[in-house]
This record gives sequence, C-alpha cells and structure tokens, in this order.
Amino acid sequence: MTRIIVKEIIFNAWNKKHIKKHGITEEEVEEASGNLIYHKRTYKGRYLLIGRAGRRLISLVLIRKREGKYYLITSRDSSRKERRKVYEKEGKKQNS
Repeated sequence: MTRIIVKEIIFNAWNKKHIKKHGITEEEVEEASGNLIYHKRTYKGRYLLIGRAGRRLISLVLIRKREGKYYLITSRDSSRKERRKVYEKEGKKQNS
C-alpha cells in the first residue's frame, strides 16, 4: 500500500460548513491528517484516511491535487466498520 503524506489540506467555505455539520473542526482535520492510521483509495480518485484527533477517530475523504496537497471533501467521526479496521491494524502493530 502506498504511503500518503498530507502536507497541506485545501479548505474553502463549502467544506468548512460541511464538516461543521458533522461536528468536526479544521484543527481536528489537521491533527487527524498528521496522525494517520489507515488509508485506502476509493472511487473517482478519492482517498479515505482515518486518523486520531485527541481521543476521536476521524475519517477524511480527500482528493489529491498535487503531491502532498489534498482537497477535503468531507470529514466525520469514523464508522464502526472503519474503527474496527483501525483497531485491527493497531493490534497487529502491538503484536509485532
């Protein structure tokens, strides 16, 4: 799996308003993108990233614009299925 390195997240009025509906702040998005645990490529060239912001597991959906620069489509608390993947991955690291 290719490692994703997020150097910059592009925010605009639309995605700021959208993440606010999900109870997520820009600071939490930045923190989660710096503490990535799991990522995968989804449809239409999008990426699903899961990271930690404090004690929260936050899912980010991004589109790559340039190397290290990503546009935020949405961010929300991770679903049960997504959290399970993270816990499995963390468990494998501890057992290694």
